[in-house]
Amino acid sequence: MITGYSFGKICINGIWHDKDLKITAAGIVLADWWRKSGHVCGREDVEDLLRDEPEILILGKGKPGLMHADPELRRFLKRCGIVLLEQPTAQALESFNSFHTQKKVAAGFHLTC
Repeated sequence: MITGYSFGKICINGIWHDKDLKITAAGIVLADWWRKSGHVCGREDVEDLLRDEPEILILGKGKPGLMHADPELRRFLKRCGIVLLEQPTAQALESFNSFHTQKKVAAGFHLTC
């Protein structure tokens, strides 16, 4: 599904995107994603992904990994039994590709810092 990544760009199903984005558990790309608090991902930033009740939520934290989930989101996901993987974006893309055919996975990818 994800076939390429470089700083600021990601290729999904042959289409290059140059803005942060999300992918639902159904495989729908939601382009041009920005968090309410910039480098902090809160529950409201991924509400649309949670509607599909994913088993895993992957957050690509950017190349150096500056973005992160806020503590409230971590607690909420734990209560719901949703596994949270926060990884630098290159690693998060690999995780997404390896899990998306086996599990119900949603993701948000920060493409730069």
